[in-house]
Amino acid sequence: MLALITGASSGIGRDMARYLATKKIDLILVARSTEELQKLQKKLPVNVEIYTYDLTQKENVYELFEKVKDKPIDILINNAGFGLFGEFIETDLTRELEMIDLNIVAYHILTKLFLQKFAQKDSGYILNVCSSAGFLPGPRLSTYYATKNYVLKLTMAIYEELRHRHSNITICALCPGPVKTNFNKVAHGAFSIKGAESSYVAQYAIEKMFKKKLIIVPTISMKLGLFFARFMPYKLLLKIVYQIQFRKGKKTK
Repeated sequence: MLALITGASSGIGRDMARYLATKKIDLILVARSTEELQKLQKKLPVNVEIYTYDLTQKENVYELFEKVKDKPIDILINNAGFGLFGEFIETDLTRELEMIDLNIVAYHILTKLFLQKFAQKDSGYILNVCSSAGFLPGPRLSTYYATKNYVLKLTMAIYEELRHRHSNITICALCPGPVKTNFNKVAHGAFSIKGAESSYVAQYAIEKMFKKKLIIVPTISMKLGLFFARFMPYKLLLKIVYQIQFRKGKKTK
């Protein structure tokens, strides 16, 4: 098998690459840092190709697909993304638009193009790395939450369309809570609850993907939190997210 992973130079993407390599699955790894990709490439016991692209640029997303479209890819993992802490009235508009381009536009393009490619053989896996944020509104992290809502709902809709087609293609959404990655550093903030280990989340997600689970939530605490959130009035939920889930400020772990 052959898997393509975006955002593969660190965090969940890197740990997914490591875990897939233990299953003897060859890899195409994509990120902005050639140096980090090369370090990872040298450590993995499978065939690894690397591509350096900034996927906030739409033309790079299309170029990436053109480079790999004829390769026998079986798995697409859309993982690249970032967040930005702060009040919406104060956060940088340019940075937010870059986030939308990466967290939404790149996912949308690659999901559609690979879905069409997989349809030709009626097989393949698409794993979209979303977030528990995809179920919630997100004051203090508003644009990030909105992007994850988009990807989660898009993934769910495609799943149902494929089901009605009796397709053998699998599409899944990984929806973890906080994970110990570089997210805090990039977003200029800090989660107020303990993050899960990236390696655990990566392995859990891959195993559930192969079992064709639609919504993948790795931890019991987040499963319970999302369950009870269903029954809360929106205004109460907004207060809880604002006051408890995140601490404002430039703090990183």
